[in-house]
Amino acid sequence: MTILIETEPRRTAVPAAAAFAATKTYGTGDTEVTALDNIDVSFDVGRMTAIMGPSGSGKSTLMQCMAGLDQLTTGRVVIGDIELSSLNERQMTRLRRDRIGFVFQAFNLIPTLSAIENITLPMDLAGTKPDRTWLDHVIDTVGLGDRLSHRPGELSGGQQQRVAVARALAGRPEIIFADEPTGNLDSRTGGEILHFMGWAVGELGQTIVMVTHDPVAAGYADRVVFLADGRRVGELDNPTADSVLDRMRGLGG
Repeated sequence: MTILIETEPRRTAVPAAAAFAATKTYGTGDTEVTALDNIDVSFDVGRMTAIMGPSGSGKSTLMQCMAGLDQLTTGRVVIGDIELSSLNERQMTRLRRDRIGFVFQAFNLIPTLSAIENITLPMDLAGTKPDRTWLDHVIDTVGLGDRLSHRPGELSGGQQQRVAVARALAGRPEIIFADEPTGNLDSRTGGEILHFMGWAVGELGQTIVMVTHDPVAAGYADRVVFLADGRRVGELDNPTADSVLDRMRGLGG
């Protein structure tokens, strides 16, 4: 039986997220380091964008500031029509919980909770009930139906990352930030995770921003934004692993 999932129309007038003159520095005086140097970038609704660059290029810092996990030194970040600097800590926490999904390389699962409890944890914290049809669809798609009662220590690395991806999607966030989501996985399992994320974008209109060092992973994206020395130095639409690798060679990555 085919399950039909209703999805909201994609918005095109306002980007899912954007940064304007984004600058982030650490330290002062002789020890000051500029991690982000006056970056302008936006991420369209319903697309997967990869952020790439050599080590120290600022890609993880940019993602953390875009996701409200860190603050810019100067500049602005918006999620939809909300400027992050206008929010107090409670409002920021609510925004991250209700409108943003996260997938991290280290999985960030709670070891004492089962897979299903980890998946529904953000909604449980918010005091909301999941859409059961949607939740079942996500679980079925990531192939976790027979592992829901297992704790993270009883799951393989690939299964743990599937739980993390399912958790990010379960609340139907406006945007998902993924930091090296396949970094701890073998190539086959990583490919399965990337295929699922691509499906979420293509079929559900999900928006994903993914930091990666892997040209193969970036090849699953609709667009790649390249950073070097804290600056935006180019982008590539409809990338392939080979085209990304060629561009990265030019950046010294």
